[in-house]
Amino acid sequence: MPYDDSVPPTAPHRRPLFVAAALAAMCLSATGCGAGGDSGGAQAQPPQGSSGTSAAPPSASPSKSAPVPEKTSASPTPSAPPSKSTGGRAPGPLAGKTVVIDPGHNPNNRLHTREISRQVDIGTTHKECDTTGTSTNSGYPEAQFTLDVSHRLRALLQAQGAKVILTYDNDRPYGPCVDERARIGNNAKADAVVSVHADGSAVGNRGFHVILPALVRGGAADTSRIVDPSRDLGTRIAGLFVRATGSAPSNYVGSNTGLDIRSDLGGLNLSTEPKVFIECGNMRDPKDAALLTSASWRQKAAQGIADGISSYLKG
Repeated sequence: MPYDDSVPPTAPHRRPLFVAAALAAMCLSATGCGAGGDSGGAQAQPPQGSSGTSAAPPSASPSKSAPVPEKTSASPTPSAPPSKSTGGRAPGPLAGKTVVIDPGHNPNNRLHTREISRQVDIGTTHKECDTTGTSTNSGYPEAQFTLDVSHRLRALLQAQGAKVILTYDNDRPYGPCVDERARIGNNAKADAVVSVHADGSAVGNRGFHVILPALVRGGAADTSRIVDPSRDLGTRIAGLFVRATGSAPSNYVGSNTGLDIRSDLGGLNLSTEPKVFIECGNMRDPKDAALLTSASWRQKAAQGIADGISSYLKG
């Protein structure tokens, strides 16, 4: 969930043509394609901080970026190894593949606001190390949601034989910073990296969207090698998330395509491996919040993301 004070006009829910087309193509080789029951996306009324501002997809007018003030440096985030998958990997179609899952934010960030507000270099500018994320109106935190979905996603991918690494797993007091999150995926030479989030926007703004890296070159940032494979990864996740969850693409970001392109997220700018963010829904809308707080729906969300990753890795 990010900063954003420039949200596109609300549009009615409808399945985007190219996501629907991608889903139809996938259904040729799969059954059951009916509809089921740094951070990311746009935010009209940010309840808490997160990382970034929306950049529109090619078919939409670019959004204006909110300025990020420089802050005084604090102590660096304590170094901790990335969270590793538990147990042996089962043989399966993803054997030999490495997936890094990046659960957005950290439940304890709220206790370390000085540390997470320090500035880090994201190549094109400086941004906060990390942010607290958002929450539902009843107080269910985004960081708790992202960890839960990430655990479910890890189990699904491990069952297919993938090596799965989490950027953190409640094993550090705050963070990691957005630049470190990118380095974890880079150092693992991951075949795919997915950052899991939920948005915090206005009531009536509903649905999910997948954030793709823009073409960025500046400082340590160069996304030229990952733009195309990341779009492939993100498109597959979007189509199969629809199938698994029954959720519609966002009616307020991405012109109903389910995809958004951004150049202001350090986790994408600094990645050297194919990477996307997914905003699974809007925690501030009561209808979306009812889904996000449902354990059974979170399992469907994890399944949709896993299906998209698996489809991408299998080619």
